[in-house]
Amino acid sequence: MEDFPCYASYLQEKEEEWETLCLRCGASDDPCKHLKKDANDIFFCEIYPHRFGLRETVGGEKFFCVPVREILHSWWPRCHLCAYKKKLKVIF
Repeated sequence: MEDFPCYASYLQEKEEEWETLCLRCGASDDPCKHLKKDANDIFFCEIYPHRFGLRETVGGEKFFCVPVREILHSWWPRCHLCAYKKKLKVIF
């Protein structure tokens, strides 16, 4: 149990490192309606801390927002632009 604080700290560090990979590019043909663009043309999720769960795209399609690690193995339109897939070389 002595190592738990170190391990928890390590996991937090890795999560932050992983999170910075995302370019916030908005590379989707029908993005989530909560994906917005700021004044510098950078995309962001306006409900980020509460993003997971049933959501809706701009076009009205329902989908489940999930952690990216759960979908990296799959394909979606323009997924070749995903910085996570590029880092892991998981391009289909």
